[in-house]
Amino acid sequence: MYDTIIANGQWFDGTGAPSAIRHLGIRDGRVATVSADPIDDPDCPDVVDATGKWVIPGMLDIHTHYDVEVLQHPALTESVRHGITTVLLGSCSLSTVHVDASDAGDLFARVEAIPRKHVLAAVGEHKTWRSAHEYAAALDRLPLGPNVAAFIGHSDIRAAELGLERATRKDVRPDAAELAGMEAKLTEALDAGFVGMSSQQLLFDKLDGAVCRSRTLPSTYATTRERRRLNAILRRRGGALQGGPDVSRPQSLVTMAASSLGLFRRPLKVSLLSAADLKAIPGIVRLFPLIARVLNALGGNFRWQHLPVPFEVYADGIDLVVFEEFGSGAEALHLADQVDKRRELLRDEQYRRRFRKDYDKKFGPRVWHRDFFDAQIVECPDSSVIGKTFGEVGAQRGAHPVDAFLDLVVEHGTKVRWRTTISNHRPEVLDRLAADPGVQLGFSDAGAHLRNMAFYNFGLRFLRRVRDAANAGRPFLSVEQAVHRLTGELADWYGLDAGHLGVGDRADVVVLDPARLDDSLDAYHESPIAPFDNLSRMVNRNDETVTAVFVGGVPVFRDGAPAPVLGAERTGRFLRASTAAG
Repeated sequence: MYDTIIANGQWFDGTGAPSAIRHLGIRDGRVATVSADPIDDPDCPDVVDATGKWVIPGMLDIHTHYDVEVLQHPALTESVRHGITTVLLGSCSLSTVHVDASDAGDLFARVEAIPRKHVLAAVGEHKTWRSAHEYAAALDRLPLGPNVAAFIGHSDIRAAELGLERATRKDVRPDAAELAGMEAKLTEALDAGFVGMSSQQLLFDKLDGAVCRSRTLPSTYATTRERRRLNAILRRRGGALQGGPDVSRPQSLVTMAASSLGLFRRPLKVSLLSAADLKAIPGIVRLFPLIARVLNALGGNFRWQHLPVPFEVYADGIDLVVFEEFGSGAEALHLADQVDKRRELLRDEQYRRRFRKDYDKKFGPRVWHRDFFDAQIVECPDSSVIGKTFGEVGAQRGAHPVDAFLDLVVEHGTKVRWRTTISNHRPEVLDRLAADPGVQLGFSDAGAHLRNMAFYNFGLRFLRRVRDAANAGRPFLSVEQAVHRLTGELADWYGLDAGHLGVGDRADVVVLDPARLDDSLDAYHESPIAPFDNLSRMVNRNDETVTAVFVGGVPVFRDGAPAPVLGAERTGRFLRASTAAG
């Protein structure tokens, strides 16, 4: 009767309902039975003993940049091994639906820290599509590991209509035909089942390449009229707008958030980046829940995206996206491909004065805390500085922290590796955000920032915090509610057939050992990416926590090892959102 039986596990259905010991029977990729009594099927070829384990729906990752990696490594193993069975592509206005390989390289390489040559190779080799329908079909032909859903990127459709050079000029406004072309591309994407559109107004996200280098992303040049016309389509069709407001211009946050309000129209689903407990501006965290409550009380459908773990980043020398947010940092990153010129710049005293001035400016909207006493050196050819902060090195040398930093970068370049935590450093604040109904859990950035640190196992680390809080007598969510927040709540909001584990639901299943929701989840790991010339990806990993993962009823991960089917056969699907129905 069954392809797989998962026996005697603590079953969570993804709705937030009470969990219970149950036996699951899986047949033809769906949950066929959920039984309080053992299932009698002696001929079942695969019986998983889940005694003492949690059996939960596969988790959703609503914010990834897998658009490039999925073309060359569709198994997306690093997410699957942590219990992610559905990922959303096309975040931050970036997608590969319409742009060619060269423009994709300009869009993705610098802001998402994916080496340009790999963007060119992946898109240049695999792109056969010319529309959103063809893109969805092309993904569906790949041997996908997890399920995939997608946003259409505003920068993608804008660059396709205007050309990248014209799309990133302040003096250019799209004409009527170009606006109509963008509207047609968005409408066609929704027809193809895309969950909505992503847009970006953040001004420190910069382009790579030679022609438009250091310009901001195309969507940042959109006029209010253009955004309203595109939002009107999303509103009418029930699609979601994922947005990134510009932290240096609070009016962009207000405008993007307020677009959720209907005012005698259907409200627009808006999910903005990001509710974070910033070290740089500690008081701002109180505003995020307040804004969501007000907008939703007025009839909006608004959410913040939130990474429910500390936002720790690593950097090689000065190559880190946060330096883009001020002039002297962006000036150095502009010369990323010109090593000698960059070194000469970093030596220049006039440049250093500008950098010190930017560093010492502690007020105003910003992401990085700009504190080199909170930046620890973890690797360096000069072993005497390892374990120290740049501020401590400066104090020992009688130098300003900026000069200590720049001296080491001039001498050792990218061989100076350091780390800091930018946000989400206070557990009690994270608990409040994670329990707030105006907040969505996600923002992993999986597939991007390969040498800086993305957060592939954020769901497991969140479940650990929930379990530990309950055991300590200070619960802020039940485990059932936490599972719901990572699964069914997200799937329902984005209109996807995922995130639930009842009879008839997709058999995307994770079996995990709650006893191994421990500190080993924070362990640092280097994982070479074969299609990217074995570039080493930084991850947190513990393969003893997740003991089994099923996608569409097929076992893809068992006991710390991928199954032979993962990446060899298609287990995941392109999930079409309810927007496809119109």
